Amino acid sequence: MHYDAASTVKPIILGALLLTRGTHLSENELDLAREMIVSSDNDAAYSLWESLGTRTIQSFLDKAGMKNTTLDESGFMGLTQITASDQAKLLELLTGEDNSVLTSEERSCILRLMRDVQEDQRWGTPAGAPSGAAVQVKNGWLQRSETDLKDPWDRGDWKVHSMSAFTGHSYDYGLVILTENNRVPEGESPDAGCDYGMDTIESVARVIHHDLYPNQTS
Repeated sequence: MHYDAASTVKPIILGALLLTRGTHLSENELDLAREMIVSSDNDAAYSLWESLGTRTIQSFLDKAGMKNTTLDESGFMGLTQITASDQAKLLELLTGEDNSVLTSEERSCILRLMRDVQEDQRWGTPAGAPSGAAVQVKNGWLQRSETDLKDPWDRGDWKVHSMSAFTGHSYDYGLVILTENNRVPEGESPDAGCDYGMDTIESVARVIHHDLYPNQTS
């Protein structure tokens, strides 16, 4: 099943940047990369997206074996179509030891920024994780439309996603949870649909972490 990527496309953009430039990035590129991942800044992401071009980003997807990820033909970054399996494949690439796509230094660069994601964006899949695990997270949230609510395929629902890699102290696993159709109840704040998606992801994540490590999770 495919989902609008929202901001979970941003580690893909950074992967494409590092594949092309290596770790010898300019000061501006480093700043944009940090803003894009740590603060989920869309302007920074689009700056890198446009400077790289979709052909370069597609090349990264091809090398990473992410065959079910499709870039939006109109150039809308957040409408890239992703699958949970491809995002899990990306996490496995970042935490593994295969240097055929990205070097260890390049993978560490991405993980370090995901580890530094600002506190108010560290919801979702980290919920209930083992206390000793290092958590590298990137979330995405997108309200498909705020105006044309008559179209049955575009009803103002929220797409809410979360992906994390858990490493350190013998932990080595990833978790990807993608959701859509998180409806804004009538009469409630527009953010209610996003909040519902976040709560759903965290409920699922806690069950999974507890099942994997029943004596080490909160």
